[in-house]
Amino acid sequence: ARCVPTPCDGRQRPGTSAHGGPAAALPARETTSTQPTSCQVLDASTLSFNTRLKWFAICFVSGVFFSLLGTGLLWLPGGIKLFAVFYTLGNIAALASTCFLMGPVKQLKKMFETTRLFATVIMLLCFVFTLCAALWWHKRALALLFCILQFLSMTWYSLSYIPYARDAVIKCCSSLLS
Repeated sequence: ARCVPTPCDGRQRPGTSAHGGPAAALPARETTSTQPTSCQVLDASTLSFNTRLKWFAICFVSGVFFSLLGTGLLWLPGGIKLFAVFYTLGNIAALASTCFLMGPVKQLKKMFETTRLFATVIMLLCFVFTLCAALWWHKRALALLFCILQFLSMTWYSLSYIPYARDAVIKCCSSLLS
């Protein structure tokens, strides 16, 4: 399916030509459905700016809420399992929130670029290992260690989007250690 050009990506919506009119090979169809098209699902840039911003905020705020809730539950007896689950879900929700700003396909491409590959792999492994350590292996200290590694890997991943931020952190840490 082709997609109609948008200011963000220059693609076309199904059933239209490059000039925005009906496609010669495909008859123009009127869509009365409120269901998003496959282009809208795969590329958030076809959603309106307000819709993308709202869903970004909802996911991000719920991610922060889950992470804080998990941290609060850590202090309850046996709360390490709840902490690991809610903290991991919070991080996943916060990470997924950016899919609404740039689209899931573009997000995945950016996540696995060479500059972010190491941080992305470590982060995803920490998500899995945190849940395994808390829920199946029943190793509280290991679950806590993986949560700390989640935080560090998400921080390193996030810094990769800010020009020269990683270099500044490395210089700061090396000056503190020397």
